Amino acid sequence: MTPIDHLLGIMATLRNPDGGCPWDIEQTFATIAPYTIEEAYEVADAIERGDFDELKSELGDLLFQVVFHARMAEEQGLFAFDDVARAMSDKLIRRHPHVFADEDPQITGPAQKQRWEDIKAAERQAKAQTGVLDDVPVGLPALARAAKLTKRAARVGFDWPSTDEVFEKLHEEVAELRAEIAAGDLDKAREEMGDLLFVVANLARKLGVEPEDALRGTNAKFVRRFEFIEAELARNGRTPAQSDLAEMDGLWNAAKTAERA
Repeated sequence: MTPIDHLLGIMATLRNPDGGCPWDIEQTFATIAPYTIEEAYEVADAIERGDFDELKSELGDLLFQVVFHARMAEEQGLFAFDDVARAMSDKLIRRHPHVFADEDPQITGPAQKQRWEDIKAAERQAKAQTGVLDDVPVGLPALARAAKLTKRAARVGFDWPSTDEVFEKLHEEVAELRAEIAAGDLDKAREEMGDLLFVVANLARKLGVEPEDALRGTNAKFVRRFEFIEAELARNGRTPAQSDLAEMDGLWNAAKTAERA
C-alpha cells in the first residue's frame, strides 16, 4: 500500500458513520474551507522561517485538506481523489505544450508567459467565463486579490503607464481619506481606506512585489522590534504598559539600529 493510499484509507475511516470520528463526520466543504486556508498560510510561514522539518509537517497537513475535500466529494458522488490528481496532471500537460507537445521547447521569458496566459484564457472561454475578471477567486486575501484584479485588467490595457500615475492616485486617495475623517463620516472613511489599500496593492503589482508577502515581512519586523522593546523594559522589571510612547519609540529606534549593525 502506498503512503497516499494509506492516507486515503485513514480519511475514509474517520468519515465512516459506523465507528468514525464524530467531528470529522459532521464536517462539510464550507466548515473545512477555513482550515484549508489556514494550512496554506502555515506552509508559507514554515518557508518564511526556513524550518524545513516543519514544512514537511505542514505540507502533510495541507495534503490532508485535499484528501478531506476529496473524500466528502466522493461520498456525494461528485468526484474522488484520483479525479483531482488526474485533472491536475491534465492541466499541467495542457499548460506546458513546450514540454509535453510539439511546441518549441526553447521558449522562454515573455513568450512563455504569454503562451501560459493564452492557454488559461482559452480554458476560461471553454468554461463560458468571458469576463476578464471572471475567475479571480473571491476567497483570496483581499490584498492579494486586489493585485490579481489589477494584473488581469492590465492585460487588456486598463493600467497606468508608470508608477508616477499610481503615486498621484495614492496621494489623491490619502487626501480623500483625510477629508472623510475630518468630516467625521466613518462609513465613507472606511470606503476611502479600501480605495487606498487597493491603490497600494496596484503599486505593489507594478513593482513586481506580492503585497501579501511584503506585508507579512513587515508584520514579522514589527513583532521582532516590539519584542526588543519588551525585552529592554523587562531588564528594569517593567512592561510596555508601565512605559510611555516616547520611551518605547526610543527603544524602537534602538531596535532598528541593532538590526542594521
